[in-house]
Amino acid sequence: MTTIKTRHAADGIILYHTQIAESDDETVPAILERQARERGDQNALIDARSGVQLTYNDLWDRTKRLAQNLGQFDLGVDQPIAILSENSIDHAIVMFAGMVRGVPVAPLSVAYSQFSDLSRISTLFGQLTPGLVFAEDANSFARSLAKAADLNIPTMASHGAGANHILSDCLDEAMENTQPAQVDGDTIAKILFTSGSTGDPKGVIVTQRMICSNQTALSVEWPFLAEEPPTIVDWLPWNHVYGGNLVLMCALRNGGTLIIDHGRPLPGQFAQTVENLATYRPTIHFGVPRGFDQLTQELEADEDFARAYFSRLRRMFTAGAALPSAIWDRYRRLATRYAQDDFVTHVAWGATETSPVVTLSPAENTRPDNLGLPIQGCELKMVPNEDRYDLRLRGPMVTPGYWRNQPATDAAFDSDGFYKIGDAGRLIDDDPTQGIVFEGRISENFKLATGTWVQVNALRLATINALRPVVQDVVVAGHDRNEVGVLLFMNRDGCCKITGDSDSSLIELTKNDSLRTHLAKGLSEVGKDRGSAGRVARGFVLIDSPSQEDGEMTDKGYINQRAALRKRADAVTQLFEDAAHPNVILAAG
Repeated sequence: MTTIKTRHAADGIILYHTQIAESDDETVPAILERQARERGDQNALIDARSGVQLTYNDLWDRTKRLAQNLGQFDLGVDQPIAILSENSIDHAIVMFAGMVRGVPVAPLSVAYSQFSDLSRISTLFGQLTPGLVFAEDANSFARSLAKAADLNIPTMASHGAGANHILSDCLDEAMENTQPAQVDGDTIAKILFTSGSTGDPKGVIVTQRMICSNQTALSVEWPFLAEEPPTIVDWLPWNHVYGGNLVLMCALRNGGTLIIDHGRPLPGQFAQTVENLATYRPTIHFGVPRGFDQLTQELEADEDFARAYFSRLRRMFTAGAALPSAIWDRYRRLATRYAQDDFVTHVAWGATETSPVVTLSPAENTRPDNLGLPIQGCELKMVPNEDRYDLRLRGPMVTPGYWRNQPATDAAFDSDGFYKIGDAGRLIDDDPTQGIVFEGRISENFKLATGTWVQVNALRLATINALRPVVQDVVVAGHDRNEVGVLLFMNRDGCCKITGDSDSSLIELTKNDSLRTHLAKGLSEVGKDRGSAGRVARGFVLIDSPSQEDGEMTDKGYINQRAALRKRADAVTQLFEDAAHPNVILAAG
């Protein structure tokens, strides 16, 4: 691991690692070709639901065949391939075939095709101007394929009716002689659309160098990957940078096996994940806070599962949003009991625009909010902003810009070429060697009527910790108000534990006196020794779940603070102006 260096710039502090040189022109196709040559008979992908397995030889052979036969379509840098499917073996083949061909691929959120209104899909088709749209199951994506047909875009599917072409036919046909384009580090590999947590989704340009430099840096942090090819069980969607770049390529770049998990950290779906983790016993576990919350409960309840899960695990990796300290502490206690001696829990940080990792917490870290320090190749500029720092990034993992959106590209970088990620942080103990504490999204923080800034992320996590197990997530409100309030997304199972009532509906449970007392006491504990900007004065109980269609929740289960406040403006008004409303809970005392 390279020692972090520090220098002082006119507008702030810069922390950086030495620049990566060895992988400047490594590409995903080159990785697949090498693994087919060196590990041909080893499984690269396993679909846990169907049991279908694909070796590196078969993956590379099918990828090359499809890449050659993509010549029948009008594809190019400006005519990418749009992919609508969930994670699957066929999805991977289409994605990698596009890369071999030198054609960008754009995996789109499955949810967009499930919304009653297809305006989001129509908008993205208009932005992308794809030369081909692929959906594994034509029946499930019939409306979106019909929308593509209306735009005269060719369509392909693995099965079902309604697509112009069937994938198996393109794999069986004799390969044409057309040579794919030359692919190098600057070639656009993907166009990934942001979740829209800070505005409308934008198409992020992801180059081959971005993906590969990230993996090279990770291999430096985790040298054991060279000795033990990883086994990874994962559900994170490939239309996001975390699942589709980091996790998938960590398995393939290091000659490991990715087990495609179709479970989700949602009611009725997490049992699939538990079964897959117990069956395949991963060596690295990538995840997000909602998933680790569910997982910790299962591990605590089932000792046999805990022993199986930790039996081969070398690393736990959480990113994307801060893990509440209560979950972090419980998970680490389980690891102390069941895991190997060299097991390490990591916190990481990044964005779609950084492909994705830019920092990683050190092995000795014990804090869930420590983003760590820059990985190899990354420069991190910390520009003073109030009592925090505005964090900015530069390096081979950073995007060159946004797809067909020059104004957004120009606005995203400062005069020194650092990407303005929009997150805030501060040095631990003012020491550049200890790590960086995440201080939330700059755009989410707001001022009270007193002019005092509210640090939304810290307050959100503190509230979740104080109100467990009855609250799943919270949205912080109070812009230009005299005090802070929160909207509460409830956890029915947790409510049942507090009330002792497992038969009533959630709306009936929230009327229970013991539950309301629990909420009132919990709210009073949040920031009780701090000023008005650090305390929560009141909460509003929500009976429904955050809506993905309205943008309140991403595919990975993250709350979009701005979208939720926008959708639930009436609840915010009632929260602050109607203390007698039955859904309003005032902090005790």
